[in-house]
Amino acid sequence: MKTLWQNCHAATMAQGAYSIIEDAAIVTQGEHIQWIGPRAELPVGDYPAINDLKGAWVTPGLIDCHTHAVFGGNRSGEFEQRLQGVSYADIAAAGGGIASTVRATRAASEDELFASAAKRLKSLMRDGVTTVEIKSGYGLDLPSESKMLRVIRRLGAELPVSVRSTCLAAHALPPEYKDRADDYIEHICAEMLPALAAEGLVDAVDAFCEYLAFSPEQVERVFLTAQRLGLPVKLHAEQLSSLHGSSLAARYQALSADHLEFMTEDDAKAMAESGTVAVLLPGAFYFLRETQLPPMDALRKHGVKIAVASDLNPGTSPALSLRLMLNMACTCLRLTPEEALAGATIHAAQALGMAQTHGSLEAGKVADFVAWHIDRPADLSYWLGGDLEKRVVRHGVEID
Repeated sequence: MKTLWQNCHAATMAQGAYSIIEDAAIVTQGEHIQWIGPRAELPVGDYPAINDLKGAWVTPGLIDCHTHAVFGGNRSGEFEQRLQGVSYADIAAAGGGIASTVRATRAASEDELFASAAKRLKSLMRDGVTTVEIKSGYGLDLPSESKMLRVIRRLGAELPVSVRSTCLAAHALPPEYKDRADDYIEHICAEMLPALAAEGLVDAVDAFCEYLAFSPEQVERVFLTAQRLGLPVKLHAEQLSSLHGSSLAARYQALSADHLEFMTEDDAKAMAESGTVAVLLPGAFYFLRETQLPPMDALRKHGVKIAVASDLNPGTSPALSLRLMLNMACTCLRLTPEEALAGATIHAAQALGMAQTHGSLEAGKVADFVAWHIDRPADLSYWLGGDLEKRVVRHGVEID
């Protein structure tokens, strides 16, 4: 059935800009946009369902392209310790840090992980998020990584949100592989990734390339395995130091390289040539009190597509609002509101390999959009939190 949505303005985000249509109309048929344009040019036809959007601004549904939303436990106690002067190294030595999340995640049942992640995911959805990527990486053994990835698939099946599943087994060194990083990478490549891919649980493969995680050489072994399995890759890179992981990601035509505070201009050139998206994570930048800004001038100069995501995780970015991340991207990382909105729509879709179907309001794309009762698109980056009045449409159907 055709549905007409009218009396609105549209920021289509085509080509990574607002691309505004004043007094717009949108025609959906089933799950897709059939037509969008000025209401004065609306094709003559029969529209069984007509929705008055009452002057709202319509944008694509927001896309959070980097989260770790499935995990066990809670690390607010460590946050309090750090603010009282305890170092991260001391917390980790006492069994805290990512090791505590791994223990809690391994101990949790699938139902427990689903219930806690669903609450977090619903918070993102209340911000107008209609698509989200969720990574594994807190299991670090085959049974636990499989458990996490099954929960991720279940979230997408049971909640009205599109979910992409990323395997981040190369996130940290598990306790049983202490001081044996090469052996753990071999386990990932020879056993974990093939088994998880065979279960149909993996849409992409990620790794953490950093001096406190895995070297570029170790990451490349993971990438080669993903390549053999026909899976696209992504990479946590240049968050704490410059190892040129982003250039490595570019050599493997990675969907994205994420964080990037310490990347160089040469890294930016390599990413531009490969089409690899730069995913900025202002929540972690803020939470860790980072002072090293990503090289925004180099990213812009070389035309690297820039996405913005929440990095929702228990240790460094317990962020439940993607809109707040848009504001932080503007205030902390110096993006414009237009760049920030592109970063949570069309460029986020590209970072997930979904730009042909999601991320902008264009005929033929999936009908995921939000009708916001705001004065202008910049309001989405301007307001600090809160629940802006809106109507959310996913796959052509309005959801609560």
